[in-house]
Amino acid sequence: MILFLDFDGVLHPSEVYLVEGKPVLMYEGELFMWAHHLEQILACRLDVRIALSTDWVRRFGFERAKAYLPAYLQKRVIGATWHSGITAEGGGFALQETWYDLATRYQQIARYVERARVQEWVAIDDDDVGWPESERHHLVHTKEWLGLGDPETRERLNDILENRKC
Repeated sequence: MILFLDFDGVLHPSEVYLVEGKPVLMYEGELFMWAHHLEQILACRLDVRIALSTDWVRRFGFERAKAYLPAYLQKRVIGATWHSGITAEGGGFALQETWYDLATRYQQIARYVERARVQEWVAIDDDDVGWPESERHHLVHTKEWLGLGDPETRERLNDILENRKC
């Protein structure tokens, strides 16, 4: 099972901005304040791996984005929907516009699912733009100010992972 994980609006409120090259939460609380909820949900679901589906990977690179997560979650990360090869050859991490920038989050995830031939997956994200009705059963849609701090959202994720209960 792959869990596609967004950061903003999921692990902390969505109001995150770059200040002198560093992410800063411009809202009550702190970055990754709800990550412990995800740790608890995944504690005995050892087959669940994480693919980062956050813009943080585009902005900071895969390793740095991954490093912001608590160690327990870092160990589960196997990849991301974005990688530096998506930019034009020689572009590296240059922030030139690519297909990825124009695609919806659903399209980014669907491309990963198709290319990696993923059979079982779920996405947790505050962005539900472009999700077809036929695929919404894969989405845990969060409220951008509550993320995993919302008990109903945690319950929905647990329901999707039901077959992997402790």
